[in-house]
Amino acid sequence: MMTDPISDMLTRIRNGIHARKEVVEVPYSKIKLSVLKILEEEGYVRSVNLVSQGPGSKILVTLRYTPGKEPVISNLDRVSKPGRRIYMGYRDVKPVLNGLGLLVLSTSKGLMSDKKAKEAKVGGEILCSVW
Repeated sequence: MMTDPISDMLTRIRNGIHARKEVVEVPYSKIKLSVLKILEEEGYVRSVNLVSQGPGSKILVTLRYTPGKEPVISNLDRVSKPGRRIYMGYRDVKPVLNGLGLLVLSTSKGLMSDKKAKEAKVGGEILCSVW
């Protein structure tokens, strides 16, 4: 039994980056797919593909590297954890690394990046930060 599947997904991506893997495999869940789609939209991963539907489904995450073979993601942290939830109102959302980074928030309108949450004027739980 896994207590924090989002943290497991982030660790798989982090380990894949350190091992210079091209593709990382992650067990499927709706929230993981939503987080990965946000990372894809913001340009931190190249592509996200759902392999199959049903039990045992997997998500294939194609990692993104610069032409010099350096990873685009230099830091990937879980902010809100099962033992300590971190919530933030839209007024409190500050840019990560002066806008070079990203926060993924779980809001009442679904998962969204910090920039979209600020535009929509909704706050929520901070799931992870990326830069």
